[in-house]
Amino acid sequence: MQQVLLCGALIVTLSMGIRHGFGLWLAPITQDRGWTRETFAFAMAIQNLAWGAAGPFAGMLADRFGAFRVLLVGALLYALGLVGMALATSGLAFGGSAGLLLGMAQSGTTYAVVYGVIGRNVAPERRSWAMGVAAAAGSFGQFLMVPVESWLIAQWGWQNALFVLGCAALAIMPLALGLKEPGLASGAQVPTQSVGAALREALGHASFRWLTVGYFVCGFQVVFIGVHMPSYLRDHGLAPEVATTALALIGLFNVFGTYTSGTLGQRWPKRHILSAIYLLRSIAIVIFLLVPLTPVSVYVFAAVMGFLWLSTVPPTNAVVAQVFGVQYLSMLGGIVFFSHQVGSFLGVWLGGRLYDATGSYDVVWWISVALGVLAAIANQPVRETALVRAPAPSAA
Repeated sequence: MQQVLLCGALIVTLSMGIRHGFGLWLAPITQDRGWTRETFAFAMAIQNLAWGAAGPFAGMLADRFGAFRVLLVGALLYALGLVGMALATSGLAFGGSAGLLLGMAQSGTTYAVVYGVIGRNVAPERRSWAMGVAAAAGSFGQFLMVPVESWLIAQWGWQNALFVLGCAALAIMPLALGLKEPGLASGAQVPTQSVGAALREALGHASFRWLTVGYFVCGFQVVFIGVHMPSYLRDHGLAPEVATTALALIGLFNVFGTYTSGTLGQRWPKRHILSAIYLLRSIAIVIFLLVPLTPVSVYVFAAVMGFLWLSTVPPTNAVVAQVFGVQYLSMLGGIVFFSHQVGSFLGVWLGGRLYDATGSYDVVWWISVALGVLAAIANQPVRETALVRAPAPSAA
């Protein structure tokens, strides 16, 4: 278990840490290329949508053949996408690299694939805690990588910074060795439930559908804030260092938030934890919009939002494992996450689209508030009781 947690945590640290700082590239890329903010935002929106769309398939392959092969391909796509992002000179090429390639890469190197291995190798009574540890590692990556990426951009330029990160993404390959599952390597194991049956069972379950509604809101909020907050702060006259510090604080406090939610998920109903997270996010955004905007208010907001940032991930995936079992955990987690990424697509794209149309991010901020309240309500009907399946008929 220790090897799985260590390697899984380091993989998530790299994959989530690199992407968390993409908002730092919005200003230099759009200014250098002469693009609108919507061009950059649309590529990030494609990235999130591609991540979500490819997630169930990456999860299905990881469930059937093990995570190792999926992680190798994901790491290679990550490096290629970052290099393509640096070299793209048109909006179409930028959307293909920063959008499609990086989205597919993230589907094979982040939570759904890693959580499938954790679910199969950690006892149920410690599963939520273990998922919290992995999520906390990804959060630490966000804290660690943002100042590193900001320094790389300042010292070496935005293009060279992307080349360096492309090399860093390849480190996922040796780490994937720690997530090898010999029993899945050949795909020879006999499944106790077919993929189709698992899909029909999950999609027909009300709690699964309510989880997807909540996760849609999670994606909308965090990706809008992560990509557009640096530009929002600069528009209001704050120094670039404030945005860098804010993103780093989000990553730092996310470490504590994800670990706390994973630990609490072992003791309290996870639906209550999820509802509280979404409601507190809305309250934090309202206060942030109403108080005077200063570096101090930004740092307080970043710390609060950081604590709530990915704290939805451990309880959401733990509910899926608890209700449906672990055989298809990566695939089912990927389906729920697809809803998250549809929300991410809309959050990041609407941020750029409505900014270009109105000259302000205010409308999207208030949409985020309303959606947080909706998600708090949507998670209350979720039931966490494990499904009891009829035994499979024996062979004649």
